[in-house]
Amino acid sequence: MHLTKEASIANHLFYPMNTIEIPKDGLAGLKQNWTSDAMSGFLVFLLALPLSLGIAKASGFPAAMGVLTAMIGGLVVSIFQGGRLTIKGPAAGLITVCAAAVSDLDALKMEGVTGVQLACGAIVVMSIIQMLFGFLKFGSLSDFFPLSAVHGMLAAIGVLIFAKQFPVLLGVDPALVKGLSPIQLYEHIPTFITHATPQIALIGIFSLIIIFGLPALGGVFKKIPAPMVVLVIMIPMAAFLNFKVDHPSSLVTIGNFWSNVKFNASFAAIGTGVFWKYVIMFLFVNSLESLLTVKAIDGLDPFKRASNYNKDLSALALGNGVSGLLGGLPMISEVARSSANVANGGKTRWANFLHG
Repeated sequence: MHLTKEASIANHLFYPMNTIEIPKDGLAGLKQNWTSDAMSGFLVFLLALPLSLGIAKASGFPAAMGVLTAMIGGLVVSIFQGGRLTIKGPAAGLITVCAAAVSDLDALKMEGVTGVQLACGAIVVMSIIQMLFGFLKFGSLSDFFPLSAVHGMLAAIGVLIFAKQFPVLLGVDPALVKGLSPIQLYEHIPTFITHATPQIALIGIFSLIIIFGLPALGGVFKKIPAPMVVLVIMIPMAAFLNFKVDHPSSLVTIGNFWSNVKFNASFAAIGTGVFWKYVIMFLFVNSLESLLTVKAIDGLDPFKRASNYNKDLSALALGNGVSGLLGGLPMISEVARSSANVANGGKTRWANFLHG
């Protein structure tokens, strides 16, 4: 049947020839989008590796556990997650909660267990409640939380992270920092500067310049993972400055990775108020930050796919449970890595899997 000229124009208006094809899911999606997802997963891995090490170290966990958390976020959570483009792993937004949990639980002086093991126990209990939240379809409750309140919470976490990490960046003697509140840490910034270790401060300041300066150059530089550039430049510089001999305490020690992967959670403090305090803090900060990231990444998805928030929350709970049992950190849908996944052309959940 031949269409008239008018009918042909109308047909193209309603059914454009350049309609965007929605990527397939499951194994068919892996086969269809293997090249783009593998490339994006690799580039996100370059970004995630140094971040995972640093986040774990700042949280009071062994550095290797940050890598383990990212691996579980990719290899386990991606199979069940309700979002297509989010990358799961340890997050800077949980550093203050994790570090406080390790410190406060360690102060209980439970015989034979460490603060990290007790914090892992709290993460496992949190994951069980989080799984229940997913089954009860609480994922949509994120719509009822004012964005200003959530952004205020995240900004406050950022302020706390800066206060705690600034002395570390300058190589200040930990004895000068011990016992100081966040406000006191800011008040002591002039003292920290005068007591800085020059070589460590040099590494830290140049690292900051790269982190903020490289994306600001625009163009192809925005696609280069700045944290990986920091590692490529600063590791040789630290070796040249003889950090291994002169400043061994400032180095991140990974050790034997697989020997650290074992049952590490302890529930010895489950009868204390401190334990449940951190279960609740982990639950709400972890769930809210992750759900809001999923929502934000949906807005960046070029295919305009809607995530299943409840399914994603349940998958996240599974990842948190496995991570906590093995000694890892709590994980979320991480915004910087997820945004990088979109920018690098990731199309399906397999980009997260391959990053893991």
